[in-house]
Parts: sequence; C-alpha cells; structure tokens
Amino acid sequence: MPRKVEITGLNKWFGELEALRNIDVAVEQGEFISVVGPSGCGKTTFLRIVAGLEPATSGTILLDGAPLAGPGSNRGFVFQNDSLLPWRTVLANALIGPEVAGRVGEKERKRTLDLLKLVGLGGFENYYPRQLSGGMRQRVNLARALAIDPDVLLMDEPFASLDAQTREIMQTELLRIWEQGRKTVLFVTHQIDEAIYLSDRVMVMTKRPGRAKKIFKIDLPRPRDYEMRVTPEFNELKLEIWNELKDEITV
Repeated sequence: MPRKVEITGLNKWFGELEALRNIDVAVEQGEFISVVGPSGCGKTTFLRIVAGLEPATSGTILLDGAPLAGPGSNRGFVFQNDSLLPWRTVLANALIGPEVAGRVGEKERKRTLDLLKLVGLGGFENYYPRQLSGGMRQRVNLARALAIDPDVLLMDEPFASLDAQTREIMQTELLRIWEQGRKTVLFVTHQIDEAIYLSDRVMVMTKRPGRAKKIFKIDLPRPRDYEMRVTPEFNELKLEIWNELKDEITV
C-alpha cells in the first residue's frame, strides 16, 4: 500500500521543555493507527503538529509525498470536546468547514446531510446542541470533520468525556463509518482496549520526551464486533501493549 503520511525525525521543544524526540512513523493509505502513552507524553502535541496547528521544532511530515505547511482541508481534526457553536443548528455546525473553505452550495449541503445520516443523526439537522446528548454532540463533531472530505482524519481522545456505555457505542459506530470510507486515521487514546478494537496498528509512546517506543500490528479480522474484546487473541494483545506501556507510567 502507498504511504499516505510519512513522519521523519520529528522533534518538538517548548522553550527548555523537550516534548517529542525523533519520532519516525509511516501511515499507509486507509490505515487506522492509534497512539497510546502516559499522560503528558506528547500525544496531543504530536497530533496537533500533523494537523498543522503546532509547528515542529525539526523533522519532516509528508502527505502524499508533499511537505505539510500549516493547517489544510486535507486533514480533519476531531477534538476531545465537541466545541459546537450553541447558536447554530446541527447542520450549520457541520457545515463550518466548507464555509471556511468558501464552498457552501447545494452540493455541500446535500453531502453534509448525508454525512449526518451516516453518523446516525438523520432528522436532527435542525436541532441545537443543547437538545443533544453527549454522544450525539460527538457525532456532530465527527460529521463536521468529515464534511471537508479530508484525506487524513486526526482524532484526539474524541470519546473521553462520554460515559462507558456511550463510549463503546461510539467506538462501534466509528468503525462502521470508517469501513464505508476507509479514511486514513490517527487516533489518540488512553485506553488500550479502544486502541486494539479500532486499529490496524497501535503506537506506544514513552514518557516525556515522547518517542515511538514500539508499534504493534493488530492482526484481528475485520469487520469487528464487541464480542471480539473477550477473545484470547484480543487479551493477549492487550497484555503485550500494557507490558510495553507500564514502565512509562510514573505515579
């Protein structure tokens, strides 16, 4: 498969604080990669640099072989908090990306309505954020990121604020949506179970300065269902990743 994103020698300093050190990782077209690591290891910083929201101190990031410079519509970002505008409807919130890009015609409107149906919000386009549950708000957040039709989807702990049951439903929904479009995804999470369930590969980061300690290939069949989480294969992977991660966690 062709390399969609290639990250080489990525370093990041905040003044005297070294956040990331010499990260090398290549992401293939249509691949789903999760990033796990201890709190403060630079996972979000890593994602923000790939998004163009934060400059790297050194290193290169290529998208389809071309250097990345700043934000762009070829990358969609799903934040941990939905940050929906309370005075805008679900549809109007989801259309923010195309609006900023200066292309909001009937075609974009129809596509965004189709995306709202895809994420399970058909019929809710005229509702306001205050009328939605936390899970529904994150569905709007996902639709908003997909509305610009990005090449790469960057997701920063998007389900962290949800209750356990809603989170598991959203994981399954994300897989369903991903299977239909096979976007290239970089997904940050604290949960090993979530990373294994969603991903083709899982990158474990060290404590600060964050480095790519080990990348695990997740050889579990797709499509995946909830029952897969209780299989011996799943739990063996969980133990392997935990053993790699536990030495990086300082109490």
